[in-house]
Amino acid sequence: MSYPADAPTYIPKDQFVKYLDSYIERFDIQPKYNTAIESCTHDEGKDCWISLACDVTTSVVVRYKSKFLVVGSGENSAANIPVIPGLHDFTGEAIHSSLYKSGAAYSGKNALVVGCGNSGMEIAYDLASHGANTSIVVRSPVHVMTKEIIRLGMTLVQHTPVNIVDDLLVRMSNFVFGDLSRHGIVKPKAGPLLLKEKTGRSAVIDVGTVGLIKKGIIKVHGNISKINGNVVEFEDKKESSFDVIVFATGYKSMANTWLKNGESMLNNDGLPKKEFPNHWKGANGLYCAGLARRGLAGIAIDAKNIANDILSTYNTNRFEMN
Repeated sequence: MSYPADAPTYIPKDQFVKYLDSYIERFDIQPKYNTAIESCTHDEGKDCWISLACDVTTSVVVRYKSKFLVVGSGENSAANIPVIPGLHDFTGEAIHSSLYKSGAAYSGKNALVVGCGNSGMEIAYDLASHGANTSIVVRSPVHVMTKEIIRLGMTLVQHTPVNIVDDLLVRMSNFVFGDLSRHGIVKPKAGPLLLKEKTGRSAVIDVGTVGLIKKGIIKVHGNISKINGNVVEFEDKKESSFDVIVFATGYKSMANTWLKNGESMLNNDGLPKKEFPNHWKGANGLYCAGLARRGLAGIAIDAKNIANDILSTYNTNRFEMN
């Protein structure tokens, strides 16, 4: 189902939610809200999946039986916070980015953001804009782009080899932002589109953070070595005290905690064993959508493959019965 013809290029949140509601109504989908999956197990004797789900508002557990099971819980199910010596004894406030609301509560405080992806960069900008003394940990190389540059790249790559497009995007980024390495931000060796394709890591879309870094309003640090009280020591042996640390360090899949008999498809991290595009199908009617780190486009590919495969299996079974 396409967006309305008058929809803007960048869809606002409220309009996206409205689209989802319209999609549900059109295809008569019946979501089970406030429901948490507890377990999914394959019954070898009956050749079906038995799923137990709990209504979190009533604590009632419901049992489902199905021929097919699609794992669509995403690769970002639970907050991921790295193990850092001394973190548990940090005397300030330590939160994951999923719990961050606004920088208004941290005005005048010393704030450290760990992680330089889109969330980390935006949170750092918000903290600084609300008057926090802001620092950010840049742990790995990252591409910084504008949304216009990325949109151009996504258009060109449909007709031009990705290495040529990536080279153009990097040149445009250098023109807009200059050499960021002297500010502690280093580019990856692979181009932004190829990196996204191979690893799922997206380029950072700058919202003004780079400008504040260049002005020295936001300070850049390398990785953290340890924490002692409210003092953070970095790998270069420099130390600073902080009132709050925000971990914009991503998420992890939790599928393996509730999916039993999923070893044909998922590894120990709850992600596909096989590489894209052969990752989406396991054994015994098991599938996964949105676990290949390919964004919305990858989810769409998964969904079509799964739907077609289920339909093919259904038609084959029906033919054999006749």
